[in-house]
Amino acid sequence: MGAQYGLENHGLTNLGQIYWNPCTPALYEEVVRRREGYISHLGPLVVRTGHHTGRSANDKFIVREPTTEKDIWWGPVNRPMEEQHFNLLFSQLTCYLQGRDLFVQDCYASADPQWRLPVRVITQYAWHSLFVRNMLIRIADPNELAAHKPEFTVIDAAGFNAMPELVGTNSEVFVVVHFGKRLVIIGGTSYGGEMKKSVFTFLNLLLPKKQIMSMHCSANVGPQNDTAIFFGLSGTGKTTLSADPERRLIGDDEHGWDDKGVFNFEGGCYAKVIKLNPKAEPEIYECTRRFGTVLENVAMDFATRRIDLDDDSLTENTRAAYPITHLPNIVSEGRGDHPKNIVMLTADAFGVLPPVAKLTPAQAMYHFISGYTAKMAGTEKGLGKEPKAAFSACFGAPFMPLPPPAYASLLGGKIQRHKVNCWLINTGWTGGPFGIGHRMSIAHTRAIVKAALNGDLNNVSYDTDPIFGLNIPRVCPGVPAEILKPVNTWSDKEAYDRQAKQLAAGFKKNFEPYAGTSSKEIVEAGPQGG
Repeated sequence: MGAQYGLENHGLTNLGQIYWNPCTPALYEEVVRRREGYISHLGPLVVRTGHHTGRSANDKFIVREPTTEKDIWWGPVNRPMEEQHFNLLFSQLTCYLQGRDLFVQDCYASADPQWRLPVRVITQYAWHSLFVRNMLIRIADPNELAAHKPEFTVIDAAGFNAMPELVGTNSEVFVVVHFGKRLVIIGGTSYGGEMKKSVFTFLNLLLPKKQIMSMHCSANVGPQNDTAIFFGLSGTGKTTLSADPERRLIGDDEHGWDDKGVFNFEGGCYAKVIKLNPKAEPEIYECTRRFGTVLENVAMDFATRRIDLDDDSLTENTRAAYPITHLPNIVSEGRGDHPKNIVMLTADAFGVLPPVAKLTPAQAMYHFISGYTAKMAGTEKGLGKEPKAAFSACFGAPFMPLPPPAYASLLGGKIQRHKVNCWLINTGWTGGPFGIGHRMSIAHTRAIVKAALNGDLNNVSYDTDPIFGLNIPRVCPGVPAEILKPVNTWSDKEAYDRQAKQLAAGFKKNFEPYAGTSSKEIVEAGPQGG
């Protein structure tokens, strides 16, 4: 059934067949008929994204237009595109789509009805439509679907390539956000994550203006109705650590925090699945074996149709997109109370940050603004095999159109108001840097998270790291005491000292642009050594 608000309202005319909100089995049939993917053993859909197996960070632009020009944090992250270039690109895209079949998913972003955003995603590929159906919040009522009028639209024409010499893009790939038109257009890439992050980018402009904190984080709820949120970039463990069998999952990637508490933006999960361990991550593993899940770039034996999660021949960034209802232990309404704990996750490639440290409010703000981690291979185009140390403001700079202090101010106020415990947890390397040390044991990280959220670390003794100023617990249940201080895990103590000072200097240099807009207390909460 079509919608009352047709595609001509988006400038799309002379189209082929339009598939309005097809259900999952119908999309499976179209994916197979169009040879876009394969049905694997037990039912997941396996697809390939081609050359682009991660986000194209250098190909994202924001249109410079009067209604938002003064608000945007312009720079290397939020690159401007002039409106005349957008208009030309959009005109070329609409010409490309004439005569082609399109798939439409009308859905919502935000589990809180008060802030719910009607979204329409129009895609060239059937599997992209299934991806969106999994990731956003579905509309079950057919009458509600028929009356759906989107307030934000994504048009994904994966087969259409831009001409950089005409429209000013960096390559044939483009992800262009026009806030004035409430529109995103995508082309030249089949990577599904571009669509979900485009919706997130729009919410990150819209909600902070209503004093709602928008966050790149996962969230869950414990047996005592205690909410916890987990900040962190791709590869740091947000999805894995929040899918805890002892806690109910609110959501795995994008949330808002208003005067009532925390709420999920999405209706699905987008998990990295490379070398997924069925014993350490059973809930996510089971989702890779279910009908309705979309597996991006996961290897498959074409004779048996069995997948191989250990095979990274296509990319390290293998992904599973599945509805959150595939998980057994969730908060069905997608909302929770104000958090009692905030966990900031980092994958420290240098091996010098502690497995866990308790943060003061000022330190929490410093590390939130810094957003230090290591970009893992495959999560963005152009990354090699080795992790690359990086700072991403607010643990999600590519999706944050406003200046970082705007988000930090909101978060800091909520931490103070609700007396939230804050933790820095390193899921990266121990015993040395990448290539010498090894990745932190997931069993130890889970024990650390459990201890922090259960209050087991509230009354233990702490030591202060002389370089980073972090408060490190002397003991933690389920974790060997010798690994809590990183220097103890290095055989070469002088090498540790040099590496730690080098990272501390990187923190300081990265924070220089924010020092003028941050309080003295926050500036001084960073590393003092180095």
